[in-house]
Amino acid sequence: MELKISQRNVNGVTVIDCSGRIIFGEEAALLRETVKAMLPQTRQIVLNLKNVSYIDSGGLGTLVGLFSSAQAGGAEIKLAQLTQRSIQLLQVTKLLTVFDVKDSEEQAVQSFAKTATA
Repeated sequence: MELKISQRNVNGVTVIDCSGRIIFGEEAALLRETVKAMLPQTRQIVLNLKNVSYIDSGGLGTLVGLFSSAQAGGAEIKLAQLTQRSIQLLQVTKLLTVFDVKDSEEQAVQSFAKTATA
């Protein structure tokens, strides 16, 4: 199943909904290009991974690269609504400690408001 991406704005935060697989090749490239194109315009991005069925090593590398690019540019990317399989993948690779992962999209969006006022 190919990766489908849509975006929307929730309380000033850009939410990117991903559906399908994030795997090496066109899918990972699509996600990378989409997010990198947004970084100059937005500093707060939530990747909603609720409907992502599979992430391979190439997809994981893309997520890490986007996280690093965002940080270097003064932006922040948070992950929301990961499947149990995706959570296990991040645990095994020790990336769960790197990414800011939230259980729900609402929690991810609200966490930006907390960091802005802190």
